[in-house]
Amino acid sequence: MKKIILTIAVVMVATFANAQDKKSGGDSEMKFGVKAGYVNANYGADANDGDARSGFYLGGLVDFAISDKFHVQPEVLYTMEGNGEDEFDLNFVRVPVMAKFYVADAFNIQAGPEFAFVAGGGAAKDYLKSMDIALGFGAAYELPSGLFFDARYNLGLVDLNDFPAGSGLEGAKITQNSFNLGLGYRF
Repeated sequence: MKKIILTIAVVMVATFANAQDKKSGGDSEMKFGVKAGYVNANYGADANDGDARSGFYLGGLVDFAISDKFHVQPEVLYTMEGNGEDEFDLNFVRVPVMAKFYVADAFNIQAGPEFAFVAGGGAAKDYLKSMDIALGFGAAYELPSGLFFDARYNLGLVDLNDFPAGSGLEGAKITQNSFNLGLGYRF
C-alpha cells in the first residue's frame, strides 16, 4: 500500500510539472537537491505530556519552478520523531509536497501536505497507525551558490492511535508534530 501511494504521488508531481512545462512553453526549470537538519518532535493532542525527542532528518528534493515567484518542491525525507521515551520513538519516511512563494529574491515561504510512513522505532510503533498525514509550513533563505537554510513546522492531522481496548490509551488522540531546522544544497 505504501509503495502504491508513493508511486501515485510521484506520478502526480511529474504530470503536474510536465503540464506546467508545456503550458509555459518549456521555460520551467527543475533542480535536484539534498537537505539535512535537526528535528524536535513530540506527540500532540491527548498525548503531549512526554518530553520532546531531538533527532535528525536527511533526504532529497526536486524543485520545479512554475514561475519566478512560485515553485513546487516534493521531497523524500527520513526523520527521527516520536517523543523522548524510547518505546514511543518513531522514525518516518516523509513525503512533503511544498508550494513555495518567493516574497523576495532569496526568501520564500512554503506550505503543503506531507504524507509519512512509519519506518521503525520503539515498541509503541506496533500500536500506532503506520501512515500519517500532516500540514507543513515554513520558510527558507537561498544563496546564489545553491546552499539554502530552512525552518518548518509539521502539524500532524491524523489520529495515530491504534492501541487495543484495555490498554488505557485506546481513547486518546495521538498526533505527531515536529519542528525542523536545516540546510540543503540545490544543484
